[in-house]
Amino acid sequence: MNREKRIAPEIVTNLRKDMIHVPSVIRDCSGIKIYGKRIKSICYSTDIAIIRNIDADAIIAVYPFTPHPTITKAIIESADVPVFSGVGGGLTQGNRSVNMSMFAEANGSLGVVVNAPTPKETIYDISQMVDIPIIGTITSEFTDIDEKINAGVQILNVSGGKNTASIVRQIRKRYPLFPIMATGGPTEASIQETIDAGANAITYTPPSNGELFSKKMEHYREVEKEEKNES
Repeated sequence: MNREKRIAPEIVTNLRKDMIHVPSVIRDCSGIKIYGKRIKSICYSTDIAIIRNIDADAIIAVYPFTPHPTITKAIIESADVPVFSGVGGGLTQGNRSVNMSMFAEANGSLGVVVNAPTPKETIYDISQMVDIPIIGTITSEFTDIDEKINAGVQILNVSGGKNTASIVRQIRKRYPLFPIMATGGPTEASIQETIDAGANAITYTPPSNGELFSKKMEHYREVEKEEKNES
């Protein structure tokens, strides 16, 4: 029996009509349910302006600097969707990562993200102190996944560049039901490939403020040109 497709009513104000939309193909993945919230699309950004104007289901806030409470707090307070907060694991390890995890949980983060080099001891210590999922980053096929899972990682975050889909496929063969989020790449085809490989959720990198402004400035120039020609 075919079910009639239902159309969800959408409300968009004039001031919010320029929001960024994640690729619709991401809706094909199963999603990951965390405390009743189904997460399919995850925006990879720490730009508050982007975070406030994208329709992703969640935010993954990791950055190439030592995690700082001020940044974590600002992003969580600015977002209107769940946030997965980076807590280090590369240069930042041990007690600082544990304390950052506790701070992130206390401020409302839905999960904490540890970098690929994070020692199993740090992951274990975090798992003993917080009651939100630990998301372990996987950057290559050489990452010791068993060690991370045994230490307390509950979601794998695959970010392997052009090899992401292949890595996801390898993990899925070994762990048929383990939650996997992964970068989808720049095109709908690459996103679909990652989903078909077994990713439950997709992290999406939106255009930068500079790219968005460039398009808007070009539009403004065209409008001014038309107005000039009409006059």
